[in-house]
Amino acid sequence: MKKLFLPLLALLLLLSACSAPVVTPSAGPAEAPAGEYAVSDVSVEDGDLTSDNYRVFYEIFVGSFSDSDGDGAGDLRGIIDRMDYLNDGDPADGLSLGIDGIWLSPILASKSYHKYDVDDYYKVDPAFGTEDDLKELTELCHERDVKVIMDLVINHTGSNNPWFTAFTAAHRSGDTSDPYYDFYTWYHKSDDLPGGRTFNRIPGTDDVYECNFSGDMPELNYDNDAVREAMVDVAKHYLELGVDGFRFDAAKYIYYGDNEQSARFWVWYIEQLKALKPDIYTVAEVWDADSVTFDYFPALNCFDFTMSQTEGKIAAAAKGGSVDAYTSYVDGYLDEIKALNGDAMMVPFIANHDTDRAAGFLSPASGQAQMAANLYLLSPGSPFIYYGEEIGMRGSRGGSNTDANRRLKMEWGDGDTVSDPQGSTYAADNRVSATVREQLSDAGSLYNYYKRVLMVRKANPAIARGDYTPLDFEGTKVGGFISVYGDETVAVIHNTGDEAAVVDLSAAGVSLGKINGTVGLGTASLDGTSLTLDGQTSVVLGR
Repeated sequence: MKKLFLPLLALLLLLSACSAPVVTPSAGPAEAPAGEYAVSDVSVEDGDLTSDNYRVFYEIFVGSFSDSDGDGAGDLRGIIDRMDYLNDGDPADGLSLGIDGIWLSPILASKSYHKYDVDDYYKVDPAFGTEDDLKELTELCHERDVKVIMDLVINHTGSNNPWFTAFTAAHRSGDTSDPYYDFYTWYHKSDDLPGGRTFNRIPGTDDVYECNFSGDMPELNYDNDAVREAMVDVAKHYLELGVDGFRFDAAKYIYYGDNEQSARFWVWYIEQLKALKPDIYTVAEVWDADSVTFDYFPALNCFDFTMSQTEGKIAAAAKGGSVDAYTSYVDGYLDEIKALNGDAMMVPFIANHDTDRAAGFLSPASGQAQMAANLYLLSPGSPFIYYGEEIGMRGSRGGSNTDANRRLKMEWGDGDTVSDPQGSTYAADNRVSATVREQLSDAGSLYNYYKRVLMVRKANPAIARGDYTPLDFEGTKVGGFISVYGDETVAVIHNTGDEAAVVDLSAAGVSLGKINGTVGLGTASLDGTSLTLDGQTSVVLGR
């Protein structure tokens, strides 16, 4: 938030801590956050804060985040203005959320509000700003050790894209020598069309083009080398501009219904991009069972949809379910992806722009939202937070069956003029219990809770990238894992139950005698090898 508000925030947090049963971080300035949630012995200065691509990313649906010019649309400059809220460049001061990566939803020129139908791959949509704004944002982020990835939609374009205009013109004229004649997947109407796919007629011809998502989203033809090279050039343009990588939309649809062929394309494409930027961050949307998602890991990391949403692994454990089941799943998943690609990472999340928001099924009032944050942010890999998740924003398709209800304006509470996306119907009085402004100064808010979880994660880099071994505390709601990275060994232990539990660490093979950090609705204490862990609380142990 605004610089002038930060000193007041720090003072309020410090005052609120005076009567709260917590231990403030053991290193860093006196104004480090504290409140009714427990955070003990956390020093963010002790650890390797961000190591390569093992980062916590924050997904921003750009048009709904923050409006800098009063036109109602969120924009890139709005994100620039809010960087102190996201990451102020000082991980030890405890005054910002503390993310270290940003995923921008599509920002390229498009006629839709969501921008997943690109009309010009070389132009930032004027509603969001300019290419100079994007460059300024990436430079500011890099000054603060924050990576920026763009949502890059390459499976299809918009119907107003000049490539598609040239394609349709070539078919109307019958000019098979035109370089755009085979730019999109097409068939003659007399052909035996592939089953399960959608086609629209090219006006003025007897040909049809493939459009599985919408008639306004024609599918590119990746059997054409010119298309492949065009998409390498697009990526190169934004990498040279300073972007750190990409989130790839609809990755399994490059060859519709053929995961093997689509996966081979991604191996080729990512090889081209790594030649341009060896440390590029890439992640794919492959919304399917893990067995399908694994097909793509030889090329790039993929979001873990099995973790997400109402029935996902995170929610099941956070609602008092078995932590052992959760850690066993993580262990098996890591074994699978590491066998496919030694550099593979888990990319867990609870919700995103295509799903109902997490606060609708993980209530902050019940402590489930807090426990879910512990489970997936104190896990291996590179977790993603959806904007507003940290303040408990709600939003769902509901009876209106519109994704706009999942992409509502950020509830800043400070007069920001950003407006809801086109087609939204979600009731204004049911969106959030407290705005950002209200939560900043509330030590017990969900926002400040998320901040503390991220502090604990950053102080213990082995959590993100170490060798993972599940722990088994039989007969309890307690579970966790040990992670070893170089000379560092940590154990992350969760109690998802309502009641305090006492467990014998030695029985689970844990020989760590120091509490590195505690975050939850209660506290933790060690007496020799006996760990007492309050309900809905997690602890990180070290040497």
